[in-house]
Amino acid sequence: MDRRNFLKGSLIAGPGVALLGTAEAGAQSSNEFGSDVDILNFALIAEYFLSQFYREGGPQMSGKESRYIESIGADEDGHIAAITGTIQNLGGTPAQAPAIDFGKALASRKSFLEFAFKFENLFAGAYLNAAGSIKSKEILQAAAGIFGVEERHAAIVGRLLGRSPTGGVYVGAFSKPVTKAATLKALKPYLKGAKAAAGGAAVTT
Repeated sequence: MDRRNFLKGSLIAGPGVALLGTAEAGAQSSNEFGSDVDILNFALIAEYFLSQFYREGGPQMSGKESRYIESIGADEDGHIAAITGTIQNLGGTPAQAPAIDFGKALASRKSFLEFAFKFENLFAGAYLNAAGSIKSKEILQAAAGIFGVEERHAAIVGRLLGRSPTGGVYVGAFSKPVTKAATLKALKPYLKGAKAAAGGAAVTT
């Protein structure tokens, strides 16, 4: 998949409507990434994380909630396919899916949704933060498209949790970037190594 197809796929998933924080994101993300491939691999780890989470926790949901979660998980799988193909087209090597243990996050409906809400918002902020470091305009626009989708996911989960509109279903007038360091700190307790996932869309080989 080339950059044009990555762009097309991302914009189908959701329009890139949220570049308002790009200038601030660029200031915060300077020197965090060496190249566009580095950024894409960082995004790939986030997508692996969400894809596996929805596969493992989704079956405990029912009715309308199950359909929402299944659709969200399919979006994450689509992001993995698009990002993987783009990295390969740029001559890079896609990161392998790490071993992940979600622990008590899968213990109940509420813990599952709270975890999803936290990490959808976290990764949306990570995409926004990385925007200032992306050199390719096409990849920047595609990443903005994925950012928009992750924000919509967070809004859906916030609605399922019965959160209030501002600060719950959506974060407010402006989204806030999240640094690479903060994102990695949040991920670290759940990552158990670098072995490939056993099945599903998270497999890159």
